[in-house]
Amino acid sequence: MLIVDEADRIFDIGFEQEMHQIVRLLPKKRQTALFSATCSAKVEELVRAALRTNPLKIGVMEQRAESLTDSSINDLATREGLEQGYVVCSSEKRFLLLFTFLKKNKSKKIMVFFSSCASVRFHQELLNFIDLPVLSIHGKQKQQKRTCTFFQFCRAKTGTLLCTDVAARGLDIPSVDWIVQSCRTARGESGTGNALLILRPEELGFLRFLKAAKVTLNEYEFSWNKLANIQPQLERLISQNYYLNKSAKEAYKGYIRSYDSHSLKQIYDVNNLDLIKVCKSFGFEVPPYVDLPISNRSKLEKAIAKKSEIQNRQKPSVKTEKEFVPLKRKDKGRKDFKQNKKMKV
Repeated sequence: MLIVDEADRIFDIGFEQEMHQIVRLLPKKRQTALFSATCSAKVEELVRAALRTNPLKIGVMEQRAESLTDSSINDLATREGLEQGYVVCSSEKRFLLLFTFLKKNKSKKIMVFFSSCASVRFHQELLNFIDLPVLSIHGKQKQQKRTCTFFQFCRAKTGTLLCTDVAARGLDIPSVDWIVQSCRTARGESGTGNALLILRPEELGFLRFLKAAKVTLNEYEFSWNKLANIQPQLERLISQNYYLNKSAKEAYKGYIRSYDSHSLKQIYDVNNLDLIKVCKSFGFEVPPYVDLPISNRSKLEKAIAKKSEIQNRQKPSVKTEKEFVPLKRKDKGRKDFKQNKKMKV
C-alpha cells in the first residue's frame, strides 16, 4: 500500500523526480491513497502515474462547493468569517510589537508562526521566562511532545501557541481568535477568526502576490506610542543569561538563513536586510556572525568593529557559561520585565 500525504507540498519543496522514481520502483498491483490540499497540474500528473485509470475522488468541500456559483468560487480565496490584515513594522520593533500584542490579548486564543524551529524555541523560552506563558510546536520536537501540546492547546479556552509550518497544515484547532504571520484561522465549519501578517516596509510588494491570489488584506493601525518599551531590558537579559543568549543566536541565524532561502527573492532579499536592526528584535546590539554571502557585510563589520573598540575601552572580559546569569526564576532580567506590567498596551 502506498500513501502520499501533502502531495502538493512535496512538489513545492522540489521532490517531483524522487516521487516519480518511488512510484516506478513499487509493484503495480497495490492500493494507493493520495492526499492534497490543492490540486495543481503536477499533482494531477502524479495521480495519473500513481493511481489506476479511474480513481475514487473524495473532496471535503464538495457539498459546500455545490451551493456556490463558478464566479463566487473564483472570488473566494479565503474562508468566510476570516478577517485578514497586515501591519508594517520595522525589523527592530518586531519583538516589541509581538510582546505588546500578546500582553493585550491574554484572554484570546492565539497562534504565532515563525520561520524556523530555532526561532520558535527561543521565543518560547524568552516569553515563558518573563512570565508570558506560551506553548510551542516545531519539527525538532518528538512526536509525543507535539501531540501532547496539540491536544493541550485544543482543550484550552485561551492561550498562545508558537509554531512553525509543521502546525500550518492538516491540524484542526478549534476556536482560534488570532493567527499572527500566517493566514490560518477560521478552520472548520462556520469558523471565525483574525489573521495578522507582520511585514517590513521592504516587504510590501508581497501584497501584490496576495491580491493576484484573490486574498485581500486590510492594513491594521497600531498605537506605536503605546508599544511596550522593553528593548533595554531585553538586551540586558540576553547579554546576562547564557542559555537565552545561546538560544537567541540560533534563532537569529535561523531567521537569516530562512530569509535567504525564500523563493520570492525580488521581495525577500537577504541583501536588503539591515542586520543591525534585525538583531535588535533578538536582543542583540551587534549582529551575531552568519555564514552567508551578504552584500552589506562591510557595513556590518564596521558596526562590530566599533562595538569591539568600545568594549575594549571598558576592560573587556570574555564571559563563560559559568559567568552568565543562570536560568532561574529569581533572575534580575525577569524583574526588569515585571516592572513593565503597569504599561498601557
